[in-house]
Amino acid sequence: MKRYFHAASIALLLLSSSSQAVSQPRLDLTEHAVDQPQPYAMVQHPRWSRDAVLYEINLRQFTHEGSLRAAQAELPRLQKMGVGIIWLMPIHPIGEKNRLGALGSPYSVRDYLAVNPEFGSLADLKAFVTTAHRLGMYVILDWVANHSSWDNTLTLTHPDWYEHDEQGEFRPPAWTSWTDVIAFDYARPGLRRYMTEALKYWVREADVDGFRADYAGGVPLQFWENARTELEQIKPVFMLAEWDYPELHRRAFDASYAWKLVQAMRDVAQGRANTAALAGYWNVEADAWPHEAYRLAYTSNHDSSAWEGSDRDIYGPALTAMTALTFAADTMPLIYNGQEAEYPKRLNFLTRDAIAWRDAPAAKLYSRLIAWKKANPATFNGQYGGAMVEVKTSAPGKIFAFVRQREKNKILALFNFTAQPQRVTLQSPIAHGRYDNFDGGQPIEVNDGTQLEFPPWSFKLFATGTSTP
Repeated sequence: MKRYFHAASIALLLLSSSSQAVSQPRLDLTEHAVDQPQPYAMVQHPRWSRDAVLYEINLRQFTHEGSLRAAQAELPRLQKMGVGIIWLMPIHPIGEKNRLGALGSPYSVRDYLAVNPEFGSLADLKAFVTTAHRLGMYVILDWVANHSSWDNTLTLTHPDWYEHDEQGEFRPPAWTSWTDVIAFDYARPGLRRYMTEALKYWVREADVDGFRADYAGGVPLQFWENARTELEQIKPVFMLAEWDYPELHRRAFDASYAWKLVQAMRDVAQGRANTAALAGYWNVEADAWPHEAYRLAYTSNHDSSAWEGSDRDIYGPALTAMTALTFAADTMPLIYNGQEAEYPKRLNFLTRDAIAWRDAPAAKLYSRLIAWKKANPATFNGQYGGAMVEVKTSAPGKIFAFVRQREKNKILALFNFTAQPQRVTLQSPIAHGRYDNFDGGQPIEVNDGTQLEFPPWSFKLFATGTSTP
């Protein structure tokens, strides 16, 4: 009797399930406009930025004269190297009150509408930009919107545009040790209008092509979005944010600092991590950031050089391979002045200490890497390049490898981020193909079981669909 009840119960359940399946509600699957995927980032990148490499100029150290006119004479060399965008550190007059050192920091701005006489005149800046444009390069200015010097002209005309402490006095930006500057109050509409008009002034007057926003996260995002909209009404501009936040790319910035990647690169170079740190970064970032975002990667800039050490101090024997990574990966490369000369000293931008220029191997390497990037659309910036796909090898944690593909162009990049030679076997079919070698010589055929040998801290770059340098 129990068996019969059990069987009958099962039959009843099946019948019930069957009738429920038949009576499932129908869905209207007609596609509507709102169903179409929309890009997260609305910024329209300037066409000339798609394969561009940034070069940062610190005017005080770039030449012995420390001037715009002397820097202008070096532009043909940068153009020959392949530089696309020149970033000038702040060119404005520097505050005298509470200044750091004898010359002061260029990030302590006394007048947003003038050129620092130390560097030259407005006419000199215009000539610099005109020459850069004639050579096919573009120029962006460093812009300090979060704070100004204590004696900025605005402290007299608009003291209400600044933040104040409990005693009603001007104060430095919160949670910083920046004693030579005081914080703006962006709750003031007048300040927002002034700063927007000041940005527009330099685009109109000097024909600059955009800005690098210092401490971009210290200014409301809405300000940057509105400023970008107004700048675009004058000409296409390129905007770089010194910050690490996806929302910046929605309507304001083309590029942002890949700080987490740079930290992972340092950890690997200094033995605190293996290549899993790099793979982990891209595993997370691929989903966290819009594909349209240009992520800035570097082995040196003015901050790290001044306060942490030269590129060789930080990366040691890993420097060359890490440099190549910034060109092959889904990043926008930055070169800081003097790196191509393998200048070993820190560059303290508070003083005048000119770079001792020389014809070093790094100059040739940078030229070749830039040419290789420009020749391979798979390595272009943001959505214009191909997605990175990991290539498995027989040496996980030691070899970092990936492919990127854009239409018929595919690159294969491999890096030995260890102090030991490595002989490895490639294990991913996605890497299969016939490639030209970045280092020249005969093309290589990659298939199941292909083995490659790597010296310590070395790299190999291969490409199909284009010719390599």
